[in-house]
Amino acid sequence: MKLNRRGFFQVMAAGTATALASQPAQASDQAQASNPNSIGMLVDTTECIGCRKCEFACDMANNLTGQPVKAFEDMKVYDRERRMSENAFTVVNRYANPEDSNRPIYVKSQCMHCLKPGCTSACLVGALRVGDNGAVVYDARKCLGCRYCMVACPFQVPMYEYDDPLTPRVRKCEFCHTRLEEGKLPACAEMCPPMALTFGTREELLKLAHKKIESNPDRYIDHVYGEKEVGGTSWLYLASREFEKTGFLKLGEGAVPRLTEPIQHAIFKLGLPPLALYGLLGAMMWTYRNGDEYIDPGESEETDPSA
Repeated sequence: MKLNRRGFFQVMAAGTATALASQPAQASDQAQASNPNSIGMLVDTTECIGCRKCEFACDMANNLTGQPVKAFEDMKVYDRERRMSENAFTVVNRYANPEDSNRPIYVKSQCMHCLKPGCTSACLVGALRVGDNGAVVYDARKCLGCRYCMVACPFQVPMYEYDDPLTPRVRKCEFCHTRLEEGKLPACAEMCPPMALTFGTREELLKLAHKKIESNPDRYIDHVYGEKEVGGTSWLYLASREFEKTGFLKLGEGAVPRLTEPIQHAIFKLGLPPLALYGLLGAMMWTYRNGDEYIDPGESEETDPSA
């Protein structure tokens, strides 16, 4: 059978559509009702000064690079937009402020801790789970390394330790859950000098966010990012300009598990065990590893008729 990359993805898309069509709509389309015990963090981007102390605090709390605080005083990192990595669970990026060129907008990024996480839904072995307080935490002992969580995350957060060939882990912010168990604040909130980070219950933080918007409409746009996006997140943001202009993704209100769960369940309904699925995907990756598209020797590559 002749199969090129385009044909493969067409087959996969057809199978996915069939799996989705066989499942009823889930209630997770709507933001999950707030659990009184669900924690949250309100990030006021109008207060952030870009000092990167939160990055340093996170690095220390999670035993990441062990660099001294001096290393986090380097402001040259703002010359380009950065993403989180396996050694940086949170990063701050700088964006232009059209209202005041002398006061750029700084935005802290980390795992959003969705109320209905795509990563936990996609994980076949429960290595990622939602704690009683709403924090999305990871158990490396259970992880198979399939990285479905990376694909399922709408915010592209989970990172993988590709440089560790023996015991690679998925890495991300876990809301300092061990510190919380000890009665401490998340490290970033405790370290933040301008108090741009406010920790509390999600329910209380939403009230605070809307109160801030109502009392100062000239300072904030009327939108709390994370209140409804992808079913709601534990990290909430306030801003002075449209979120899409400062690195935020424009996402709908539907929770991701509505897409991941039907596909995952269909795999088992069709009798295809996870290991067989891994084998299939591995074979396809091997086929395409040397090029964007595999062309059978007996098949000529498509050409543009207008050429």
